[in-house]
Amino acid sequence: MQAKSPRESLTISTDMVLPGETNPLNNLFGGELLARMDRAASISARRHCNQIVVTASVNHVAFTKAVPLGSVITVEAKVSRAFKTSMEVFIDVWVEDTASGEKMKANEGIYTFVAVDATGKPTVVPKIYPETVSEKERFAAALRRKQLSLLLAGKIKPHDASELKALFD
Repeated sequence: MQAKSPRESLTISTDMVLPGETNPLNNLFGGELLARMDRAASISARRHCNQIVVTASVNHVAFTKAVPLGSVITVEAKVSRAFKTSMEVFIDVWVEDTASGEKMKANEGIYTFVAVDATGKPTVVPKIYPETVSEKERFAAALRRKQLSLLLAGKIKPHDASELKALFD
């Protein structure tokens, strides 16, 4: 199985915030944004492994900036790291000022997907080779996040979390 670059999984979705998708403050519902992020991330993960993928977890979401009614939003997703059967997908959300055309980062998230076969059994995915500085940083951080998650779930012992230990040595 040949390794792939994160850029091969890049998925970009641009859409407008409509009235039925907003809260009483006329900002995009958080759940609506999560669904858009999940769809883009799912496509990204599937592009990486060319298999059926399922959302395993939403590891992190930051609602940094409200997304007002009528805004044009762009969701960018790409695989940041691949493990045996799972992939971490990093998602950036941008809001476009329609008057100036300027894009501002509004939100970000990190989702984990697992590749499965037609029966739902996890299946192996290709490795990833990061190319840019940002991709390399996200790639390295993904292993720390995975170790922290496994540690908190009691699936590994503290002495086995080598990447986390390296932060404190």
